[in-house]
Amino acid sequence: MKTDANHTDRVSSKPTNTAIFANTQTAIKPDDNGPKRELPALAKRVLIVGLDGATFDILTPLIQAGRMPNLERLIKTGTSGVLESTKPPITPAAWTTFMTGKGPGRHGIIDFEKYDVTTNKLSFNSTFEIREKTIWEILSEKGFRVGSINVPMTYPPRKVNGFMISGFETPSIDTDFTYPRHLKDEILRIWPDYNYQTDWKRKTFGGDKLFQRNLRYIEKSFTQGYELAAHCGRHYGWDVMMVLFKLVDNLQHKAWKYLDSHTSSINQTRSEMSARCFTSLDNTIGNLEEFAKNNDSLLIIMSDHGHGSLDGKAQPNLLLKQWGYLKIKSSVKQAGIRTQRIIDRLRGKTTKRFDANLGIEHDLDLDWSQTRACVMHAGMYGFLYISLKGRQPQGIVKPEEYEAVREDLRKRFLAVKCHNRNGRTIQVFPEVHRTEELYNCRREDHPWLPDLLLIPQPGLSVVRKIRGTQPVRWLSRYRMEGTHRVEGILVVNGPNVRQGQSIQANIADITPTILAAAGLRVPADMEGQALAELFDKPLCVEFEPPQVVEVAEHEEVYTDKEKEALTRRLADLGYLE
Repeated sequence: MKTDANHTDRVSSKPTNTAIFANTQTAIKPDDNGPKRELPALAKRVLIVGLDGATFDILTPLIQAGRMPNLERLIKTGTSGVLESTKPPITPAAWTTFMTGKGPGRHGIIDFEKYDVTTNKLSFNSTFEIREKTIWEILSEKGFRVGSINVPMTYPPRKVNGFMISGFETPSIDTDFTYPRHLKDEILRIWPDYNYQTDWKRKTFGGDKLFQRNLRYIEKSFTQGYELAAHCGRHYGWDVMMVLFKLVDNLQHKAWKYLDSHTSSINQTRSEMSARCFTSLDNTIGNLEEFAKNNDSLLIIMSDHGHGSLDGKAQPNLLLKQWGYLKIKSSVKQAGIRTQRIIDRLRGKTTKRFDANLGIEHDLDLDWSQTRACVMHAGMYGFLYISLKGRQPQGIVKPEEYEAVREDLRKRFLAVKCHNRNGRTIQVFPEVHRTEELYNCRREDHPWLPDLLLIPQPGLSVVRKIRGTQPVRWLSRYRMEGTHRVEGILVVNGPNVRQGQSIQANIADITPTILAAAGLRVPADMEGQALAELFDKPLCVEFEPPQVVEVAEHEEVYTDKEKEALTRRLADLGYLE
């Protein structure tokens, strides 16, 4: 991630604009004269297609097999390459970085959940927690018509000059999931089966028939996404619009072993079914390409992160227990907690995840009087918090001991090694970061940040629960699912785009690129860089002072019932283990 240090020469004056952070349904009044382009533009319109979790590791073999001709053509006649994600490479952190052009240390989102150090409680993030302006707000204020369809971290939807249909973290269609509100009724009238369920069904004897049913549900979401974009674009107008296909990620989580060439021979029938699902996605990409051409639009296809095999689960809380940093009250009660978790999962329930003191008691029977550090939640990576006296209600580590404890833990985790399934010695946590250093921010400004970010070996995912006695629980290839990687995708095509070129970029680069291509100045505090190398004509890049966002107080966004729905949805994909 490029940091603010690269931008100090850009700021010509102090911030001049303040946006009050609120979720109201008061419309932004559009400018009758249309968009205010401040500089020469290379794009009349911009259509962004989000393929959540897409990776060239899957797409390239499918292209080579002739299964994705539309994407192949867009790559050959445009510019493409790897799009580096955030750390952690997880949906809420990455898509918020895209929307703001800034990293997690600025916008405030590192996971689906947020740990409040002052109350010792977990809660779900929402748009209220985003501490920076998004591209939709920036463009709206410049008179641009915007549209956002199913983009994560847009619930509750904010007011924009255009329309917004909130994303993955929307509890259900019973909520106000659109801006303007009446768009919800319009959607449910045209698509009466519209919903936010991932809807991956499991049955002991479901077999290939049930697997095919699951894939058809995903394919239907592709078609529906295109139809929503075409309908809303036509009825509301647009200068910059995004449509996101979340179930690409779900498909890879659930069907990775059938997609990965190393394991696809396990079941050739399901491998073929899964490949056909990507061909259906390619058909939708072809429709969106035509839609972009008809609207003289720049087309950006991107993912928030990549994907790979989930080979094992790293257990940092087990290590903390072995090192004497974490204390379990009762091994018998701990076994009971695990048994209850299994029963809850079989019954489709997520009992009391947020009722307990930290939410972590749903997994661990902790003795806080003897626990100095704990991974409170895990979003692919581990978010470790020291139990600091005067910060957490039950904190026991003295402030003068804080840095020594943090450094001891950092060195310990870096030193952890084990043998992988092939017998090779690996470093379990090749990176362990002080988050204020990683995100180039001050801890006092962001007390919610973990004290250490534990980054596991690719192929491993961090869990906060404790099972067994080994730091890594390796998974059978026959039970293998997918998990995230840092390497996402970027494909850009359309007017003024260089043909047949390669690029490597960061997800924070996309918003400043869109602003510059649309003829707008880029806020000087954006951490991303405008990608001039995408274009065969000079990209005019100028900067404007940063804008301050005031985060307002707000009531609880989610009801207990909605928390349960979200918990089930996220747990089903392995995000809350």
